[in-house]
Amino acid sequence: MKQVWQFALLASLVATPAAAQQASGDPLTAALKRQWDGIALNLKEAAEKVPEDKYSFKPSQDVKTFAGEIGHGANFNYIFCARIKGEPNPNKEDFEKATSKDVLVKAVIAGNDYCSSLFKGATDKWLLEMVGQGAGPGGGPQAQPRAALLAAHIAHANETYGTIVPYMRMSGIVSPSTARTQKPSR
Repeated sequence: MKQVWQFALLASLVATPAAAQQASGDPLTAALKRQWDGIALNLKEAAEKVPEDKYSFKPSQDVKTFAGEIGHGANFNYIFCARIKGEPNPNKEDFEKATSKDVLVKAVIAGNDYCSSLFKGATDKWLLEMVGQGAGPGGGPQAQPRAALLAAHIAHANETYGTIVPYMRMSGIVSPSTARTQKPSR
């Protein structure tokens, strides 16, 4: 089922509008960069927008705090993008344990920048190269195209944002993505 989902996502990314294909010799790279830029902005702005005193908020005892969710997003920027780049994870912190807004905003921005750097010089050919990811059947490495890992990371980052938006709403804070779509009142 997971492979079907990844194939469907990858196919939908390749099927970009004709104008986008003409504007870039690497339409897959351009499509993934647009998606990454969108979720990276949402996570950064959410981390910045929530006041420090709300970072300890959690809707129930069995879920992470807002700080934990922001830290989770920062951690996974490094985990996924290191795999995509084919290098060791440079992050040695566990940001899910951090509680300071200042630390977590900086962590999200640094993680976003780390992932964004993979687009410098990226091409569709490079994104379609196979890289190892975790253990496959029998315990051996399971190779996937870099683009599949990047699509999975973008999906995961969107899920993380989708988790923190209700935290923000319960705290009376309009999420960044909603705020951008609302028209200013006159």
